[in-house]
Amino acid sequence: MIKIYKNTDKNSNLEEIKEIQKDSWINLVNPTDMEIKTVAKQTNIEERLLKEVLVEKDLPRIKKMSNEVLIVIDLPYKTKNGYNTYPLGIIISNDLYIITVSLKDTVLLKRFINNDIDNFYTAKKSRFCIQILEETSKEYLNALDDIEKNIESKEQGLLDSTDNKKLLDLLNINKSLVYFITSLKYNNTVLEKISKEYVIDIFEEDYEFLEDTIIDNKQCIEMCNIYKDNLSSTVDTYSTIISNNLNVAMRFLAGITIVFSIPTMLASFFGMNVPLGPLASKDNSFFILFCLSIAISIIIAIWLKKKKMF
Repeated sequence: MIKIYKNTDKNSNLEEIKEIQKDSWINLVNPTDMEIKTVAKQTNIEERLLKEVLVEKDLPRIKKMSNEVLIVIDLPYKTKNGYNTYPLGIIISNDLYIITVSLKDTVLLKRFINNDIDNFYTAKKSRFCIQILEETSKEYLNALDDIEKNIESKEQGLLDSTDNKKLLDLLNINKSLVYFITSLKYNNTVLEKISKEYVIDIFEEDYEFLEDTIIDNKQCIEMCNIYKDNLSSTVDTYSTIISNNLNVAMRFLAGITIVFSIPTMLASFFGMNVPLGPLASKDNSFFILFCLSIAISIIIAIWLKKKKMF
């Protein structure tokens, strides 16, 4: 999919346009080969550069050429078992166009499309790039809020649990945090490089904004590390609790087995085809054996209770 947008200082509302123009924003989402060829031809950008980002495990980096600058960052996205990350490419070409390339339609860019970002102009490409980087940190913060709620919901069902499902869910969350930390560290390297090596033209009024973006990204890394450490401790604690719950259940079953084996043993002894003495000639011998079995079972049960088998 290819969409082209533009706004100006006089008209700040972003509008979709039909053709590529100077100072326009070209947004490519999982583009076809034909769409890539069309954009490459009209912007004089190599097709190879546009296709570089369309690799799911592409790492964040900066690639500066004579006429273009490619900036690749990682964004979070929700999966069936947690969260993962995918690359978003930002290309500034000849100071004429800004192009975003990704495999997935992202909520981040929709905020720009819906005019939810203040002081956003497609002509101010460096600021637009920094604003995308700033919104990236917010995406991670939103994902971390969701992860925190998920952890709390899983913890509530773990205290009485004896299976591993909820524990495996927490391990999947831990895996998501590892992905986040790795991607955020790469993103931070990209931000530091933009700040120190002047790979794009940053104006004085935007430099402070870039510094705030770097701080926000570092805070995301710290939050991920805190969540990961807490989650690791939680998983260790609850794995012990689950093991203990299982031991309690097994101990209870063992005690019940011992108690109910007493009547079985007595019935087996007196059911043998051997002389039973005076007890065999009594009319109420069955009742006597029944009461004896119950009495012994109760005594054993009380003793096991004192030993905390129940």
